[in-house]
Formats: sequence, C-alpha cells, structure tokens
Amino acid sequence: MQFSGQSKPPVGIIFDSDMGNSIDDALAMALLYGFDGKNEARVVSVSVSKSNLKAAAFSEAVGRFYAGAVSGAFGAFGRTLPVGLSTDGKMPEDTPMLTGPLEKRNAEGAPVHAHGIHKLTDTAEPHALIRNAFTSQHDQNAIVILAGPATNLARALDLPGVKDLIARKVRFLSVVAGAYPDGPPEFNVQTDIPAAKKLFAEWPTPVVASGHEVGEALLFPASSIEKDFAWSPAHPVVDAYRACKPMPYDAPTWDMTAVLYAIRPQEGYFKLSGPGTIQVLDDGRTGFTASPEGKHRYLILDPAQKERILKTYSEIASAKPVVRQPRFRQQQQQQQQAKPPQPPEAKPKP
Repeated sequence: MQFSGQSKPPVGIIFDSDMGNSIDDALAMALLYGFDGKNEARVVSVSVSKSNLKAAAFSEAVGRFYAGAVSGAFGAFGRTLPVGLSTDGKMPEDTPMLTGPLEKRNAEGAPVHAHGIHKLTDTAEPHALIRNAFTSQHDQNAIVILAGPATNLARALDLPGVKDLIARKVRFLSVVAGAYPDGPPEFNVQTDIPAAKKLFAEWPTPVVASGHEVGEALLFPASSIEKDFAWSPAHPVVDAYRACKPMPYDAPTWDMTAVLYAIRPQEGYFKLSGPGTIQVLDDGRTGFTASPEGKHRYLILDPAQKERILKTYSEIASAKPVVRQPRFRQQQQQQQQAKPPQPPEAKPKP
C-alpha cells in the first residue's frame, strides 16, 4: 500500500541471497540493516535461493536482532519481515555459519538467536513475496539486490505483469554475478545458468554487476569482528562469522559490494564500465559487449578507494540498531489513539 499525502520514503530494498553458502551473505545483511538504521534505505523484502530451512531461519534471526531483540530499540516485531524460501532443491546442505548461531543456547537453554521459522509453511513463496514488494513501493523508489543465483528473480519475471511493474518501480538491479571483462565461470551464475541467462536477457531496468574479482580483492577484516561488534554480547552475524571458519580470517565481500553500490551509487566507491550487454554463456561464463544502447554495466575496483570501502563496511555493518520514527499516517494515528482521552468541554447553560 502506498500512502498519499506523504513524502517519498527512503529507497526500498528487495534483497535476495543464497544465505549460508559464504559469510559475505550475512555481512551483506548487516551492512544493509546498518543503512536501514541510518534511514538511507528500507529493507522491504528478504528471500533466499538456498533451499534450506536454516538459511531462512537465520535470515529471520538477523532481522529480529535488528528489530530490537538484543538492543531493545524496537518492538519485538518492529521490522521483522516474512522470509521467502526457494524449494527447488538447489544447495540444500546445512553449513556451519547457519547451524552455529542457530544452535547457540543461553544459560537457561533457550536459543540465543530467536526466530519463528521451523517448517516450510513458516516461509513465503519467494517470487510472490518479491512481486508484492514491488507493488508496495513508490515509482522509481526501489532497488533490487541479488546476492546469489537468479533462481527466485527468474521465477518472479514469469509472473503476469511483473516486468512492467519492475520497469515502473525499480531504479536498477545490483547483482553479484560473473567475472569481468572475460573471467572464468562464477558461482552464482554457474549454480543456475538458465536463471542467469533469463535475468540478463529479460530484466527491464538498468543492471550493475559486481564481478567475482571485485569482492575477492576487498577482504572484510577479522579485527572488525573482534572490536567493532563488541557492543553486543550476542550478535548473529558475529556468531556466523566465527562458526564459518577458524578465527581469525579476512573474508571476501562479494555481496557487500553490491549492497554498498546499491545504497550509495553516487559516492564513487567504485568505477563503472561503459554501457553494454552482459550475456551468460552455456558454461556459466559471462561475456560483455560494449554498446551505447546497452543497459548493463559492471563495477571496477578503484585501488585508491579500497581503504575507504573497508572503513565504510566496518562502520555501517557494525552499527547498533537505532529507534525509527513513524513514517506513515497510520502509525501516527495509532499513537494518537493511544493517548488518554481528554475530558469533554463543558457546554454553556441555556
């Protein structure tokens, strides 16, 4: 639902990932919620292409954490979103970064990172969830971030009217896919080649791709996990990071590059290729053909910006949740209704 008479809210982010395959998925969510807390963006949709219930559960646990489960800054479900989960059977295995934080217990034996996803019916159909997220955004006030295989977005493209809806609502797609200008096959593309082909051929808005080489060169520092996140005694992203590999290790930030560019495209963190067309080849490689009419570009790492990027990663991803002000009239009305009733005015005697 859009709210007439209101100023346009911060850009709405539709986030789709393969949560659980590498720690940069979790770091990307921390970065995204950090920008949400700074009112630079709104997380409006979260979906997972990894067909694993724990992947959806962990994604919701992160959302609950930023909704105030630890900080108390929000109501218990203030910003908790339904999580869409693919059921196509791709990448179903459990991974330590999922099982570690989800199985963590406090002294009373209760889960440290609470969530409400225990069976498939606790999740949403991802393609329908994504479509509904589009419908609720102001025109040209949404950005899609794809940080995994294109499975869910490709299915969304097949829904009636969705391409026109995307063209009207979405500024651009920021996608982690490929290696440029002509690198080897990349994981996200190779995992679902038909979906990647469909995405680049049919997506109706501009597309900015972050290739494997960009995130590989930008390593999130383990020292930030140790120091910058220490304000919280139990942080789901920190617990996932520690469970993923023996500490200390610096992690590639493939998914974080797409988030950073999506939210702050004007900040010059990355250089951009000229316009052209990205084509997915049968073996999972990506080819780029320059063309003035092309809608596709790819990120190019600027070595002069590397330190600035890593500093931004740490500052935003480790930020504490903050209190949100009501955005919509409905919330304001609820606040008014919660006020104690005032005594009626005395009527003049006849």
